[in-house]
Amino acid sequence: MTKKIRIGNVMIGGGEKIAIQSMASTDTADVEASIRQTLQLEEAGCEIIRYAAYDIASAKAIGKIKEGVHIPVVADVHFDHKIAIAAIEAGADKVRINPGNIGGEEKIKMVADAAKMHHVPIRVGANAGSLMEKYRNEKRSIALVESTLENIRALEKCGFYDIVCALKASDVPSTVEAYREISKHVDYPMHLGVTEAGTERTSLIKSAMGIGSLLLMGIGDTLRVTMSADPVMEIEAAKDILQFAGKRLFKPELIACPTCGRTRIDLLSLANEVEALLKNIDKPIKVAVMGCVVNGPGEAREADIGVAGGIGEGVLFKKGEIVKKVPYEEILPELKTLIKEL
Repeated sequence: MTKKIRIGNVMIGGGEKIAIQSMASTDTADVEASIRQTLQLEEAGCEIIRYAAYDIASAKAIGKIKEGVHIPVVADVHFDHKIAIAAIEAGADKVRINPGNIGGEEKIKMVADAAKMHHVPIRVGANAGSLMEKYRNEKRSIALVESTLENIRALEKCGFYDIVCALKASDVPSTVEAYREISKHVDYPMHLGVTEAGTERTSLIKSAMGIGSLLLMGIGDTLRVTMSADPVMEIEAAKDILQFAGKRLFKPELIACPTCGRTRIDLLSLANEVEALLKNIDKPIKVAVMGCVVNGPGEAREADIGVAGGIGEGVLFKKGEIVKKVPYEEILPELKTLIKEL
């Protein structure tokens, strides 16, 4: 189990719930726009938000943004230790740096000392695209691990131990292998993600494979689904991955069969209608829509309620036990009634 670390008002690691993170796409210096977007992300379910701190002014702006939001704020810093220190002093709840590119031991110590003074954790690690030169000829996953361990040792040498790790590649196998290996060597919390994962569809698949497989191994304390899209979509994807990995429950889950030659009702339309119905339900229940009574109740026994189609009718069931048989046009109203009764 990883150690517990506090990020603002959120605890991560040590068995705490896995937190959902995103990164603002606004210009950090535009405080109003950044607050506005963060509030939208909060409403969607974002629990930690990161901003690019690219100069001293943007680092200081993070302090002003913090006054208008309700979740921990993280400063993303590269190359300049002064920016990291400015963000810490402005009130950032965490800073993300790669000690290897921040400017040598003396500057690393200056950042670590500032973070220690203000009780601010530091996220370290490596992205495949920004590895130290000496690791570039090694296998990507090994290079990520070695680079991250070197960064960790640099902070530990300064007496700093409030560390979060992240090892991200744009390909799934390297990402999974790197996280699996680093978890054998350290007990710091792990921030998961597949970096530069692409647009909505590609990112969703790569993130589900990479993040999902790590979650099933018991690895991961925070996560971000990196998506070239509206950041709100990152939050929705993250919630789905956590729910389907069995780590957190957010909303109802639809179980639906793919249909076959035994199907005698318009199952595809019915499944879409039930899915639309569930969007307005906040209970973490499972609802099944099955194409026939041959396997329906049995295969969907894990569902709280469900329907198995017949010829112009449906058989309703609870926990695999048949409740009643109704005409097709009454299936949706009856499902609504059963859901309200749960």
